[in-house]
Amino acid sequence: MTDRLKDLRAQIDAVDDELLRLFNQRAKLAETVGEVKGGAVVYRPEREAQVLRRMTADNPGPLPARVVAHLFTEVISACRAQEDMLGVACLGPRGTFSEEALGKHFGGQAPRVMCASIDEVFRAVESGTVGYGVVPIENSTEGAVGRTMDLLLVTPGKVCGEISLPVHQNLLSKAGGKEKIRRIYSHAQSLAQCNGWLSQHMPGVERIPVASNAEAARRAGQEPDDAAAIAGRAAAEHYGLSILASSIEDDPNNTTRFAVIGLQEVSPSGRDKTSFVMASQNRPGAIFDLLEPLARHRVSMTRLESRPSRTGLWEYVFFVDIEGHQDDATVNAALSEVRERAGFLKILGSYPCSVA
Repeated sequence: MTDRLKDLRAQIDAVDDELLRLFNQRAKLAETVGEVKGGAVVYRPEREAQVLRRMTADNPGPLPARVVAHLFTEVISACRAQEDMLGVACLGPRGTFSEEALGKHFGGQAPRVMCASIDEVFRAVESGTVGYGVVPIENSTEGAVGRTMDLLLVTPGKVCGEISLPVHQNLLSKAGGKEKIRRIYSHAQSLAQCNGWLSQHMPGVERIPVASNAEAARRAGQEPDDAAAIAGRAAAEHYGLSILASSIEDDPNNTTRFAVIGLQEVSPSGRDKTSFVMASQNRPGAIFDLLEPLARHRVSMTRLESRPSRTGLWEYVFFVDIEGHQDDATVNAALSEVRERAGFLKILGSYPCSVA
């Protein structure tokens, strides 16, 4: 070992010692903040988003922004746990993309509650069994997750945050090769996201939709080696499956957006979205009249999605995402006018835009 190498390692040790001191100093400050707040909510998505934005913006490298965001998410998670070990629910079993999104947003210290369905996630939040839930809301390839949209329409909960997760699908099995596969399990959306690849590489193989990708991996792990699953790498590791083909999604930029749901209102962070759902009155030009205040107040609309209202034949509600917080003057003014014109309007929540 050269003197140069010894010197570099000594410098790394010194940095590690300083990091340890600073981590504990931050944790003590977090404890003090908790005492000052006097039992107020521990999870403050607007504050956490501000911290992550500042750290990624000020990052001089060589670490990429996504790595910096991950590191500080884990620091925040550990410090948050000093105040309260809040539980977070998501679609299970272990190894789902929902669990991956939960970890990306809340870090490794938040206790995870695996639910059998999206409905169960909502119920756990509404009953206070957990502090928050993470649910898929839309995919860049396949569009909205209908069940989540329907439940957002009726839940007393609020959207507190959003998570954008790049989704890479993999063919998992105990089989030694693709030629042995006779059936493939996966969530219906994942099967659709991989339709082109499956048609080209696995023609004639039965496709069986199940409740989640992790459930698909669990089944493939329990059945003979002629079964396979489409799921993420975490599911392969958790259920002891081999990856026969990786990144088989038809769109390499395939991304799923998740919503964090809770029972709290979120303050402005400086870069926010507001989601709401509305119904138009049954008259000509009604949709134009509802959207006109957004344009006049220069509020940017980032999403407009229609869903059957389930209250009558051929009646629809419209889910809308706009830039800005409902407490912002222009957004508040625009929403007030929309409310006057709409047959129905419900604010689903204002929350920070996803970071990294």
